[in-house]
Amino acid sequence: MTPISTRKTQLEARHAFLNARLHHIETELEDHDTKDWDDLAAEREGDEVLEGMGQSGQSEMRQIEAALGRIADGSYGICVTCGQKVSDERLDTLPATPFCRDCAV
Repeated sequence: MTPISTRKTQLEARHAFLNARLHHIETELEDHDTKDWDDLAAEREGDEVLEGMGQSGQSEMRQIEAALGRIADGSYGICVTCGQKVSDERLDTLPATPFCRDCAV
């Protein structure tokens, strides 16, 4: 069984990583000085990929923030739907999950 303090540290580290990555993505999206149409088209395609990564990162950050809130209020590791314990194996794989295996479907 992984201690809550270890899970909290893991979640905080992942949150910090995602935050740094999102700042990098924002910088990349703002950095367009190309005047050539072909280069601009390629940059726009890249922007779509970066925006998708940014949205995914923001979603994961919200999940992590919610998990940290559950740690703070003592409800971490308890399924928010059925109230059963979330297995350690599931939390090892998805440390921010609010659901047990049965309720995740």
